[in-house]
Amino acid sequence: MYLIEIKNGELIETLKTRVAELGIASGAIVSLIGAVDSFRISTMPADDATKDIVTDYDLPAEMTGTGEIVNGNPHVHAVMAVEGDKGISGHLHAAHVGTWFANVYIVPVDA
Repeated sequence: MYLIEIKNGELIETLKTRVAELGIASGAIVSLIGAVDSFRISTMPADDATKDIVTDYDLPAEMTGTGEIVNGNPHVHAVMAVEGDKGISGHLHAAHVGTWFANVYIVPVDA
């Protein structure tokens, strides 16, 4: 298992870079935990599962998630806890880590 710690930067891009440096082409993201300063997440419209509704949030959020690495690309689904005890969930496209941290635990799959 690998632990990728992100303390400052864009989460998905940093994760993609670190996965490449570690030589992980495929694997399971078994845990994602931390907090971000802003994020971009998407869900599907009820009438068309082939489309994405992408929303940017300029809000701090505590975060938990899981996902996978496919052909070196991170695919993360997350729940973002924001002010007012609310959760925003979906496919995580981007997130800025600055004030806190993000820890990503990955189990690689042997090719």
